[in-house]
Amino acid sequence: MMQVRLPAGTIEYTDDGDGPPVVLLHGLLMDETVWDTTLPLLPKGFRYIRPVLPLGGHRVAMNPDADLALPGMVDLVADFLDALDLHDVTLVHADWGGGLFLTAIGRDDRVNAMVVLPCEAFDNFPPGLPGRMATLATKLPGGITLAARQLRIGWLRRTPLLFGWMVRRPIPDDVVRRWTDPCLTNAGVRRDLEKYAATTFADAELIRDTEALAEFGGDALVLWSPENRVMPPEHGRRLADLIPNARYAEIHDAYVLSMLDQPAAVAREIGTFLARVPATGR
Repeated sequence: MMQVRLPAGTIEYTDDGDGPPVVLLHGLLMDETVWDTTLPLLPKGFRYIRPVLPLGGHRVAMNPDADLALPGMVDLVADFLDALDLHDVTLVHADWGGGLFLTAIGRDDRVNAMVVLPCEAFDNFPPGLPGRMATLATKLPGGITLAARQLRIGWLRRTPLLFGWMVRRPIPDDVVRRWTDPCLTNAGVRRDLEKYAATTFADAELIRDTEALAEFGGDALVLWSPENRVMPPEHGRRLADLIPNARYAEIHDAYVLSMLDQPAAVAREIGTFLARVPATGR
């Protein structure tokens, strides 16, 4: 793992390949390994960068005074792109939708294109039943530790309250152990997750900041999985209609984490999109 120092703290990341940068994001209580099965299938000739966001699966706690509520997290993504001095980025969103708000805050100048897998958008923060349960866990004494331990139990993990509606196929135990180790062993990581979960999600503001994507000038691929029950199917179509230069496509037989359910199909669609995206800035 590589590291970069941001105003909020140290971020770990992986950096593979050479060429135009593709930054792959992840969701709550996950890390960069959510892309492990898809990454080898993506086309050569690109630089694939996977930051570990402070969303509970990170191994290095942020500064104690870091702002990790949703607006602070959006700034953190922009700070990451700045710190690595990335240009003409293709930003890939998955599960966590905060990165969609770079346009709303005027910090999308380094982003040339976007791929949007099923993720939070509009007023769907936190998303569906799993999102509400995760938020509740962070507000109860010992709730994060309890939730992390429950995720390690296969049959519990597959219930709708946890990951049952997030992924259609079982996630290997070793992957989940890696995702949950930080919350179980590092009080600073639990503190960081609590900060994010304490965000006041105002529907009108969330919708406004999502709709700012109407001003995004780059190309976009909205790659939705309409069979999932957490990120509404209509949100995928709505995002594709909203972004001026967007194409809509679907991944079937998959839920929110389509890169785990259908890695070959996801890689094929992203690869086709990357081949068509101009390499120069918008």
